[in-house]
Amino acid sequence: MTAVDPGRDVTYHRFRFPADLHLGSADGVAAGPDGLVLAAPADRVEHTDPHSGDTAGYDAATWTSPVVPVGFAVAELVPSWTADAPPGCWLRVELRGWSGDAATTGWYELGRWAADDTTIHRASVPGQADGAARVAADTLLVTGATVTGWQVRVTLLRRPDAPAGPVLRTLGVVASAGDTPGTPVTRTGATGGPVTPPAPRSGATGDARGRVLDVPRYAQRLHAGGETRWGGGGDSWCSPTCVSMVLDFWGAGPSPDRYAWVAPPGPRPVVVHAARHCYDHAYAGAGNWAFNTAYAGLHGVDAFVTRLRSLAEAERFVAAGIPLVVSAAFSRGQVPGLDYDTRGHLIVLVGFTADGDPVLNDPYAPDDEGVRRIVPRAAFEAAWQGGSGGVVYVVRPESVPLPPAPAQANW
Repeated sequence: MTAVDPGRDVTYHRFRFPADLHLGSADGVAAGPDGLVLAAPADRVEHTDPHSGDTAGYDAATWTSPVVPVGFAVAELVPSWTADAPPGCWLRVELRGWSGDAATTGWYELGRWAADDTTIHRASVPGQADGAARVAADTLLVTGATVTGWQVRVTLLRRPDAPAGPVLRTLGVVASAGDTPGTPVTRTGATGGPVTPPAPRSGATGDARGRVLDVPRYAQRLHAGGETRWGGGGDSWCSPTCVSMVLDFWGAGPSPDRYAWVAPPGPRPVVVHAARHCYDHAYAGAGNWAFNTAYAGLHGVDAFVTRLRSLAEAERFVAAGIPLVVSAAFSRGQVPGLDYDTRGHLIVLVGFTADGDPVLNDPYAPDDEGVRRIVPRAAFEAAWQGGSGGVVYVVRPESVPLPPAPAQANW
C-alpha cells in the first residue's frame, strides 16, 4: 500500500502497564496484575475540589515517562489513557515539552480524572498559559517554545480509607506539527458559527470501499427534551452518544444495572450514563476527547485518541473491522448531507461506499433512523481535517488487531 503524505507530521506513542513500568521513573507505584498500582505512597496531597469546595487528603504516587522524541517541531499534544479509579481514587495527568536534552516548557495539567463524580469532579484545568504553551481543555498548544519531544507524568491518588486503589493500564500521547490544519474546536453538539477549513492533503486509498460496519444507530437529539445536566442535554451529547454506539457495536456497553440510576429512564438511559461519566466540569461539556476514551476504557476495551492524516488512513481501520469516532467542524452547506453549522461535532465513521464516500452514523438526528448518512468524500475529509486536525477515538477489544501503522506511526 502506498504511504500517506509524508509531509504531514503526526506521531502517537503509548506506554502499556505493567510491561513498561521500567521505562520511566516510579515514585511509589508498582506493577500490579492489570497495570500500575499505588504501592507505597510517595506523598500525601491535600486537594480541594474547585467544583464542590470539598477538601480531602490523598496518598499519592507518580510515574514519569522517559522523554519521547518525535523528530519534528510540535504544535499540539493530546494525551489519553485507560485506567480504573474506584471510589476514593483519581488520576492527575501532566505533560511538558522537550527539545534536545532539556525541558523547554513547564508541566501542565491535562486532566483530573475519576471514573465517576463521587470522589472529585472530573475536570480539565483552565487558566494554564505562559510564554511557552497553553492548555485548551484536552490539548496542550505550543505557542512560544521549541518542542521536539514530550514527557508525560501521571499521579495516582487514593484516600487512605479507600477499599481499593487506582490502576493505570495505558498512557499515550499524540503529537502533531504546525502544519496540522485543525485548531481546538468547541466540543458541543451541532451548534455554533461556521468555519472554513483548508483542504487536506490526502494519501492513497485503503481497502475498505464497499464495506459498512453494523454499528447501532443512536440519535442524541432524542434526549433534547430530557435530562439537561452534564452539558445541557441531548443536543450537546454527540461525543458520549458516539462512544455508546461503538461500545455497543463491540458488545461492551455497560449493563443495565449500571445506568439504573437514570430516572426517568428516557429514550436511551445508557447515553445519559455516558454523558455523566464523560463530563468535564471545568468547561461544562461532555466532549473532552481523553475523558471519552477513558470512559470507553472502563468497559474492558482498548481506547485512545490520535490523529489520522486522511480518510485513506481511516479506511485501514474500517478494513480491519474497527469503526472510528471522528471530530469535525463545518458550516451549513459545506458537507452535503450535513445541513447544519458546528464548531465541533463527533460522528462515527462506519464504512465507505464502493466509490469511497464515507458512511456515517451522525448522532445529530431527530431519531435513530435519521442517523445514517452518506456524504461526499472530499468535503467531509476537509471538515474533519480542518476542524480538528484529524482527531479520532480508536475503540476496540484487544483481540481485534489494529491495522499496520505507517512508517511515521500515528497509532
